[in-house]
Parts: sequence; structure tokens; C-alpha cells
Amino acid sequence: MRFEPESLHGANAGLQVARGIMEGIKQEFPWISYGDLWTLGGVCAIQEMGGPKIPWRPGRIDGFASQATPDGRLPDGAQGAQHLRNIFYRMGFSDQEIVALSGAHALGRCHRDRSGFDGPWTFSPVTVSNEYFRLLLEEKWVWRKWDGPKQLQDKTTKTLMMLPSDYSLVEDKNFKKYVQVYAKDQDKWFEDFSKAISTLFELGVPRTQFVASEPWVMGGEE
Repeated sequence: MRFEPESLHGANAGLQVARGIMEGIKQEFPWISYGDLWTLGGVCAIQEMGGPKIPWRPGRIDGFASQATPDGRLPDGAQGAQHLRNIFYRMGFSDQEIVALSGAHALGRCHRDRSGFDGPWTFSPVTVSNEYFRLLLEEKWVWRKWDGPKQLQDKTTKTLMMLPSDYSLVEDKNFKKYVQVYAKDQDKWFEDFSKAISTLFELGVPRTQFVASEPWVMGGEE
């Protein structure tokens, strides 16, 4: 993602802001790989915002521009359940893990000048919680009438939004059963999300490449 054309893919729009911030840390600690720096930054951010402690270990080796992936391999918020399965099944994830990873939308918001979509998913976009799942089930979602791409808004306040891909999690019967579990039990979501995102961070990296034989837990015991 440091190189074009991957850095310019639509699904990566706006991430240059985060990469720029992390670059300052990279200059201070040049010995750490970008792969380790970015994933460690994600782990620390999730923990600082009240989320679970995620097992993490160093050892990622940075690639080259020639290894940039083709466009279309990341989730498209305008698509539905089958698209999510096509994207995540390719990486070996199950329906349960797809829903668990989707809960990260509790954080942040969409920016119209980046993705085209607009608005936050929850009322507290700087806190990791299961509110994303609760809101998906409990709020009444209607299609927003505006000149932007197709998205939903909550009927009550009209300040929250859901993407078509988000809403597909409650339209699809098998996805919905996991949404219901996580909406009721934040600890269960934390547990499953921690496992799934740790797998995502290590995807494609040979186990022998990691420096540590066992994952570290930030702020906890090795």
C-alpha cells in the first residue's frame, strides 16, 4: 500500500492521512518494517480506544512496488453479502469471522471527499464497542435521499449511516445470527474479533518468518 497503483485504489482512499502520520514514527525508528509498524499501530489504537488486547508478533518483511495487488480485492461498501463472501472466503475466513471483522465499523466515519459515503456508524466513533451490531438490529434504517452514493441513515436522528455492505449483515440469515450474538455480548465479540484480526494481520506471512514463536499481548504477559 506504499506504492502506486495500490495506494490509489478506491478502497484505500484517505489512508494516506494515516500513512503520513505513521511515517513520522518510521523515521524515528527506521529499523521496524512498515508491515510491523502499521499492524502494531492498529493493535495499539484498538486497545487505547477501549477494545480488546490483540495478540501480535513482529517479523513482517516489506515488499516492493512490483508486488502491489490488483484493484478489486478489498471489500466494496456498495456491495452485498455475496460480495463479502467472495472477498473474505478467498482469504480463508468464515461467515462468523466476516461479521466479527465488520464490527470494526464501530470506529471512524466515512468522508465524502474520500469514499464518497458520508457519516459515522455509531454515536461514539472513537470507542471500540459492540454498538455497531446493536444499532444494526435496533435502529430503523432507511435509504438516505441525497446526491451521493446509495447508503442508509437511522430514521431517529438521521446522523448515523450504514453502507449497503453493513446492512447486508442483517439481511442475510447466516450473517444475522452472528450480529445477534455480538449485539448481546460484547465480550464474545471482543474475543472473536481479536482472533480474526490477528489472523488477518498475519495472513500470508510464513510462521517461521516471525521473530517470536508466540504472539505478544500488548500490556500483558508474553
